[in-house]
Amino acid sequence: MRAAILTLLAEADEPMHGYEMISEIAERSGGFWKPSPGSIYPTLQLLNDEGLIEDVGGKGGKRLFRLTDEGKEAAENLGAPPWEQIDVEPTEVELHQAAAALRGALMQVATVGSPAQRKKAVAMINQLRKALYGMLGEIDDPDESDDED
Repeated sequence: MRAAILTLLAEADEPMHGYEMISEIAERSGGFWKPSPGSIYPTLQLLNDEGLIEDVGGKGGKRLFRLTDEGKEAAENLGAPPWEQIDVEPTEVELHQAAAALRGALMQVATVGSPAQRKKAVAMINQLRKALYGMLGEIDDPDESDDED
């Protein structure tokens, strides 16, 4: 988390707030890594306490941070950004993104769906879960293409 924050602030033209950093890390990692506020904000406080970043105020209660001279020096010695060190297969990222989109749809059903729609969603989820477990029990054929839908 430290390296990600220092790298972002070193590359930024303007001070950034925590949620901007969360979004930027998610974007740069292809959606695979989206830190939580519970991990970003304590790290910001720690970096501030260490004198590597400084709080430059902000509007609407959002604290903006930028690197200090010591922080710039620390950022120069980091090497490759953390999101470039994530070694995942593209299908892992696709699965993560699909699951996130599904969670969004489920929240909409839970929030605005009728009782009948929620009941139907439960049945669909149970069917999908069974199908996924069934798929895991299948024996892979090495001659089959990985591109099957």
